[in-house]
Amino acid sequence: MKALIVADGDLPERAGLDAAWPGWAEEVGLVVAADGGALGAARLGLAIDLLVGDMDSLPRDGLERLRAVGVEIEQARVDKDESDTELAVRAALARGAQRLTIVGAFGGRRIDHALANIGLLLLPELAEREAELIDARSRVTAVRAPDRDGRPVRRALPGRVGDLVSLLPFGIEVRGVTTEGLRYPLRGGTLLAGPARGLSNVRLRPDAAVVVGDGILLIVETPATLAR
Repeated sequence: MKALIVADGDLPERAGLDAAWPGWAEEVGLVVAADGGALGAARLGLAIDLLVGDMDSLPRDGLERLRAVGVEIEQARVDKDESDTELAVRAALARGAQRLTIVGAFGGRRIDHALANIGLLLLPELAEREAELIDARSRVTAVRAPDRDGRPVRRALPGRVGDLVSLLPFGIEVRGVTTEGLRYPLRGGTLLAGPARGLSNVRLRPDAAVVVGDGILLIVETPATLAR
């Protein structure tokens, strides 16, 4: 089951998301709003199934309207350890989600929230699930290797020819990186934190892929129309 999570960061227009990532809202079985993300969901034309968070970003009348139409609500304390977006991710997983698409995870008034949202890709519970953060400019995913049997992990990178694909280590280094269908190839290479070696690669085939031997690799894709 695929869950769509709407966080309370900056949201593009629906047309921008549709153009950047066709099919992003298809086959969705659960829509979860994180606090003020409920307002963004309405702007995107999404019907919410579940609202979670401490509700400090949602007007009280908005909360009551959602309650009145039968939206399930899980209200948390303000002094909690988790962000509202993390609560939304965990709520989706608890309901059986195997794939997650998160919108509204970037921008907003605080960069720490955006960084923390990217960090959610590294939740242990997501190790064997598909998860992506998207807006109209970027799609961010993560690969963790080795797998539970100690083997390298191959991640397909399907998409349009010409799109940018940046490979960024999340940690000190990522070893055994091999690319397929990208302009600047790596063959068992190592990407180190600091140098920008993995930045701005280019997809040459719609069936590109990357193999990771050991480490955590962030993959940031940018539509070619926004590359400059």
